[in-house]
Amino acid sequence: MFPPNFAWGAATSAYQIEGGWQADEKGLSIWDTFCHEEGRVFGEQNGDVACSSYELWETDLACIQQLGLTHYRLSLAWARLLPDGTTRHVNQKGVQYYNKVIDDLLACNVSPMVTLYHFDLPQALQDRGGWLSPSIATLFDDYAKFCFQTFGDRVRLWITINEPYVCAKLGHEDGIHAPGLKEKGTLAYVVGHNMLRAHAMAWHSYDSGYRAEQRGAVSLALNSDWFEPLDGDCSEDAAAAERELSFTLGWFAWPVFVTGDYPEMMRYAIDAQSSRLGYTGASRLPKFSEGDPAVLGTADFFALNYYTSRKVKAGGGREQTLSMKCDRDAEDVLDPSWPVCGVSWLAVVPHGLRKLLQYIKRMASLRPGRCRSRMLNAASFTRAPS
Repeated sequence: MFPPNFAWGAATSAYQIEGGWQADEKGLSIWDTFCHEEGRVFGEQNGDVACSSYELWETDLACIQQLGLTHYRLSLAWARLLPDGTTRHVNQKGVQYYNKVIDDLLACNVSPMVTLYHFDLPQALQDRGGWLSPSIATLFDDYAKFCFQTFGDRVRLWITINEPYVCAKLGHEDGIHAPGLKEKGTLAYVVGHNMLRAHAMAWHSYDSGYRAEQRGAVSLALNSDWFEPLDGDCSEDAAAAERELSFTLGWFAWPVFVTGDYPEMMRYAIDAQSSRLGYTGASRLPKFSEGDPAVLGTADFFALNYYTSRKVKAGGGREQTLSMKCDRDAEDVLDPSWPVCGVSWLAVVPHGLRKLLQYIKRMASLRPGRCRSRMLNAASFTRAPS
């Protein structure tokens, strides 16, 4: 049985539904650029039109009402509001569009949950280094403060960044998401670090400048599969499953909710592989600077996207070049008894969600006080893949 206050909602993201990629002075995003490069996307598909929600919002609203939802999670297109990514030029037509969406939801007794960043960095900022540039954290903070100031009188639930793991790994390690970079074993860790810095800055800005008046809550949305050893009696497989959890959930949850730093297991694995392969530079996993706002405790609730689960066996770490796969030294295995839905990687594993939440609860016990209460009073938002 679901409790009476359980929130039934649906989630979308701007690039996946809005269309209107050049409408009303919107700037280009990295996904506009990526999808228009030949060979990047299956069938040369793109989000130029998508669901055309920019033109058909009222139709979407009718669907939301028909479903009887109490919450609706949407993302703002950074480049629709700030075409060059900075507050030097504000696109008022973009502001008007999101004002209407928020006002219409509230008029229908639906609470908006607003995501500031769902993968679609303004191309103008990518041209300046994107998430690889340390300055992106300040630029994101400026954007966040603009949104808090513009929409925060009506929005009580904020997500700063959606699935930083996906943006970092798929966009900068594997090269299959925008911006399509593929420098294995290095870029993803830098991107993840700058995303955490950006999130922390935005959370502190809200906490000090807007919380007292707006009385909202801010977090970031993490994603993780559940990982369990292929052979429950094999210590090597058990250790590999723990590494997978550290490199997926722990990468971002540990700094925000547990210790203020990356999991020791993750750093040890990365540095050990660097040593084995003769990499003599600084640690590929960056360290937080005392000059940055503290990242620990920068979440008012725990937001989680869960999709599927995997069995894990040790191995995969003996490659002779740097890569995240090599660092993890683990191989994921799809249990053939699990039904697969829609796409080949999406096994339907309901018990994995329960085990993942139980794991999060155990990890919360490692951090007493305020951060622990935020984890234990977790809000779990599970989004189906597009």
